[in-house]
Amino acid sequence: MLMLPADFLLTVVMPVYNEARTLRDIVEAVRTVPIPKEIVLVNDGSVDGSAAVIDELARLPGVRGIHHDKNRGKGAALRTGFEQARGTVVVIQDADREYDPQDFPLLLEPILQDRADIVYGSRFLVDSRDPGRERDLWHHYFGNRLLTFVSNLFTGLNLTDMETCYKCFRREVLDGITIKSRRFTVEPELTAKIAKKPVRVWEVPIHYRGRGYTEGKKIGWKDAIAAMWAIAKYKFVD
Repeated sequence: MLMLPADFLLTVVMPVYNEARTLRDIVEAVRTVPIPKEIVLVNDGSVDGSAAVIDELARLPGVRGIHHDKNRGKGAALRTGFEQARGTVVVIQDADREYDPQDFPLLLEPILQDRADIVYGSRFLVDSRDPGRERDLWHHYFGNRLLTFVSNLFTGLNLTDMETCYKCFRREVLDGITIKSRRFTVEPELTAKIAKKPVRVWEVPIHYRGRGYTEGKKIGWKDAIAAMWAIAKYKFVD
């Protein structure tokens, strides 16, 4: 069981783009985790009704909704969410159901025990307590492992899953980091900028249920090429 400081607050930053179908379910899943938290929903110019769902959910205690006037990309949505964060710890949560908020305690434990400043939730670390976790499609798996390998070469980190959504930060780690990426290159950008800081990076195994393109998955091979470029770029620039 987590030992939480009396003034502890977790900020859950959730970028949202056309996720009306899953949004209520994932927000409810986050709200059921017994940790003091706020949920910051950032609507990134959705056109499927997500905006109305966010306005509805923002009436719930601890939930705030922010709207971009047009689609600016996941990086811009995260930047907005980080700027609005009030918590002592910040975690990223995608608005689909691929990642399980019940893993929040796993992500928080190394930070609360003062063993880490940032925790990555890895889809590829083996957890002997849960050997049957669902994996992603093979080409997504291969692409993620390749990008992580190249990222490690440039950053000097030893991660197994750089592309994971689940990144959990002490709030002060984000100070001085300005996200410039528009799309999914935000993952290698954040990792490269974190690697330049004197911080402790940890990984823990998480649950994961990958979805396919017919279910709304948005990442493709063009994003992988862009990520390769971002890995090299953010090694040398801010």
